[in-house]
Amino acid sequence: MSFKDILGQENSINQLRSHIKEERLEGGYLFTGPDGVGKKFTALTIAKAINCQEQDSEPCEICPACKKINSGQHPDIHLIDADTPVDSELKEGSADTGGSEALKIGHVRQLQKEISLRPYEAKRKVFIIDNAHNLTPAASNALLKILEEPPKMSLIILVTDKPARLFKTIVSRCKIIKFPALNRKELEEVLRKDYGLDSSYAHFLAYFCEGRIGKALALKDTDILREKNAAIDDLALSTEIKAGSVDLKDREAVRGYLNVLATWFRDICLLKTGMPAEEAINSDRGRELAVWADKLTFAQLNSVMDAVSDSILYLERNINTKLLLLNLGAHLWKA
Repeated sequence: MSFKDILGQENSINQLRSHIKEERLEGGYLFTGPDGVGKKFTALTIAKAINCQEQDSEPCEICPACKKINSGQHPDIHLIDADTPVDSELKEGSADTGGSEALKIGHVRQLQKEISLRPYEAKRKVFIIDNAHNLTPAASNALLKILEEPPKMSLIILVTDKPARLFKTIVSRCKIIKFPALNRKELEEVLRKDYGLDSSYAHFLAYFCEGRIGKALALKDTDILREKNAAIDDLALSTEIKAGSVDLKDREAVRGYLNVLATWFRDICLLKTGMPAEEAINSDRGRELAVWADKLTFAQLNSVMDAVSDSILYLERNINTKLLLLNLGAHLWKA
């Protein structure tokens, strides 16, 4: 897959193509935008474009370099995230702390070690730091020193959907490329025409995923539509907790359950303000939404939406999931 396969990012792609053709692609780049809009995919496509053995500025997808990058086997292309193994000696002597998702100083020391070496076979080494907002302070300071004078035969790309959590000094040393979400109607059309989804499912995915094509494509072959309706039936429309549609031991599943509830009450609130019914995320249940829009006041909706938001936050604190849903259900039934 190449640049033409990255949908909805024409401005960003054209800007990067220009940098490649004018040989201005160097130093550090910061790719920002919502999760699931193609930032990491673009970074890997750039790595292919500048190292392709057959073409200039566009990956051919068939040469050894392109194939190795696609399979994650190229020795000069490094994708770094919290799960990237780090040599034990590079961890030593550091008081760096952080959770399981943290990018620690060992990751940056390893980058520094690799970036100082000449490429094995690539024209230019590429280092892609995914979820760069998870860099610890120690790792950020170490990366800052590298960004001040990056080797010319290398490119560093930071990928994040939370740029505000990065050191401002790191941001200032990077060229910023913004990746917006697709217009929801555009994504709905793509899902219908290019992926053959029926109108109702395409609409739900486009609106539920807020225009993020990566997330929509990840969900398109799942049972998400049935699961979201089960979530609505089990809690939003029930007078007692029915968690049969979700594994309470799976915190990610519970998070998805709560996100569905957020979309349900969001729809009700916006319908009361005059939003057209076809703009609702859960438009397949338009009649029930209309009933609840008449039933609930804005004060009740604000209280319920606050309760759902609080539940999502509490989920991060390892609170018992069944107790969390029971408390939320009691709040919803009271409304």
